Amino acid sequence: MKTIDYYNKHAEEFTASTFEVDMESLYQPFLAELPRGTRILDVGCGSGRDTLAFKNKAYQVDAIDYSEELVKKATRLTGIPVKLQSFYEIDAEEAYYGIWACASLLHCERTRLKEVIGKLLSALKPNGVLYMSFKYGNSDREKEGRQFTDLNEAQAEILLGQLENVQQIRQWITVDKRAERTEQWLNLLWKKYV
Repeated sequence: MKTIDYYNKHAEEFTASTFEVDMESLYQPFLAELPRGTRILDVGCGSGRDTLAFKNKAYQVDAIDYSEELVKKATRLTGIPVKLQSFYEIDAEEAYYGIWACASLLHCERTRLKEVIGKLLSALKPNGVLYMSFKYGNSDREKEGRQFTDLNEAQAEILLGQLENVQQIRQWITVDKRAERTEQWLNLLWKKYV
């Protein structure tokens, strides 16, 4: 579990580099699809930045992360009891109106993406919305001890085609919002229908 070791060791720096990033332009398309005040699951919540933002906007938020150190930090920062859980272990059924997986599924093994996204769709209520972001590209790679699964439009389309009862609402590319970063991100907004 090299990737988890990285986050446990670098939790402080990771939080410092991500917590203050203004994500409002990414929240808006997601929240526009949700009824006010409904339940959201933040998958791989990291520092708790997005969990706190949704809580402050009066949504009910559950959050999970697989790094013990980040779970502690996020629980302290948000006041929400963040659960130590991997996205491979999600087993909720129709519990959420929205699932936010910002820069988390990029650590999912490519061969298990369909399985994990299927679990997330099962956890969504009918007409629920799933947001995901991946580093833009088409490779599986390791960087600084972390495994990454990059995604491009063609790969996202193939993935979408392998799943039932889901349609894409929006797909767009953004540039990393952190200073001195120029990486591109593929943002996906998918809706569950029945």
